[in-house]
Amino acid sequence: MSDDHQDTPDHQFRAGFAVFVGRPNVGKSTLTNALVGRKVAITSNRPQTTRHTIRGIVHRQDGQLILVDTPGLHRPRTLLGQRLNDVVAETLGEVDVIGLCIPADQKVGPGDRYIAQQVAAAAGRNPVVAIVTKADSVPRDKLAEQLVAVTELGREVMAEEQAQREQRRRRRAASSSNVASVNEKPRADQSEAGWSDVIPVSAKDGFQVEELASLLVSLMPESPPLYPDGELTDEPEITMMAELIREAALEGVRDELPHSLAVVVDEASEREGRPENNPMLDVHASLFVERPSQKAIVIGKGGSRLREIGTKARTQIEALLGTKVYLDLHVKVAKEWQRDPKQLSRLGF
Repeated sequence: MSDDHQDTPDHQFRAGFAVFVGRPNVGKSTLTNALVGRKVAITSNRPQTTRHTIRGIVHRQDGQLILVDTPGLHRPRTLLGQRLNDVVAETLGEVDVIGLCIPADQKVGPGDRYIAQQVAAAAGRNPVVAIVTKADSVPRDKLAEQLVAVTELGREVMAEEQAQREQRRRRRAASSSNVASVNEKPRADQSEAGWSDVIPVSAKDGFQVEELASLLVSLMPESPPLYPDGELTDEPEITMMAELIREAALEGVRDELPHSLAVVVDEASEREGRPENNPMLDVHASLFVERPSQKAIVIGKGGSRLREIGTKARTQIEALLGTKVYLDLHVKVAKEWQRDPKQLSRLGF
């Protein structure tokens, strides 16, 4: 999705930030990658794959989108979970458009309502687009039913938020003895409450991905480009390497491991003595788990799983950097790191 926008007058060009939020594992990272046109966020069928905000940059003739992929919002059970939720909450207040992602193949439930309420409270005057993801996974009639349910959810939570804001305004007015303000009519028309738009998409087959990009650009402020043409992410390469290793490690593991797995790249340096036309990067990384039994899962019988993780991750890192890579992996136990503030900080959270 990269086009030359030099012929577009500055006053017509739009640029800004859009954040994707939703429950864990609703397709936010896959959608980010589809819009950018290249892998900038890791994906997995395991919840809580994304653990920090990732910016992917979409270049178009009419505008530039900076997409912020966030961790999935959830009711936290650990200090890590709370910190991930804090990352999302901070991000909501710093963007121009919020994209609430709800999957087509799951009924709207309490988790979606909880997140929708958080979004409504944080949105302020910023538009909220409801994105029904995984549209390819259900028949058309089921997709239509989900679109109606998501639209109704928007009307309900936005009306509730408008009513709460009006109550707060009246209380403030009453506390300042401003009788005239107390008797004012509500400022917001609750009959018009709801999402700015509702759109179904499928990142898997590309259904309406381009239409979503156009919609998001149309909601951005007029602005010159915020990033140089051709730049697809502002993620440091060392962070992306760690994420690719973690993605490879998440494949095919039992449910409890993803939440307990963290990766730190200890060192990355060019190997000395290599020819200029055939360089190699030496990467040394540590995979942290919480229990010795989890360490055994990651390593596998005779080290078979760790070798498989290394092969997959190395292939991805070489594609990212465009150079040969020697990848050295070590698995370490950091007991209860998700609940330990010092260890969380050491692991980058």
